[in-house]
Amino acid sequence: QVQLVESGGGLVQAGGSLRLSCAASGIPSMFSINAMGWYRQAPGKQRELVADITSGGYTNSADSVKGRFTISRDHALNTVYLQMNSLKPEDTAVYFCNVNVRFRASDYPKSGYDYWGQGTQVTVSS
Repeated sequence: QVQLVESGGGLVQAGGSLRLSCAASGIPSMFSINAMGWYRQAPGKQRELVADITSGGYTNSADSVKGRFTISRDHALNTVYLQMNSLKPEDTAVYFCNVNVRFRASDYPKSGYDYWGQGTQVTVSS
């Protein structure tokens, strides 16, 4: 059974920092991880990509977090991290870990299959 264990959320003042971690386990051996990342959802808003990182190390992040958030990954531990600096009240949201997989040694399916964590609350006070 796939498990994504998230940690690191909490309450912080504006300008502060938090580090989120997400450890993935139980991924069926038929799959390999294509990418790992973080999404967030604020009240009344749609879930949006914060940042992700591919198995090749390529990263992608939302314009709103560029220069403040850094995503990294430990391949051996199947763990993805999100270092969040200079936090703003508008960063307040539930942050969800995402793992995207494909069939091993294959690009199928192109969009991959997604696994999601339960979410961790990040609250930034002004």
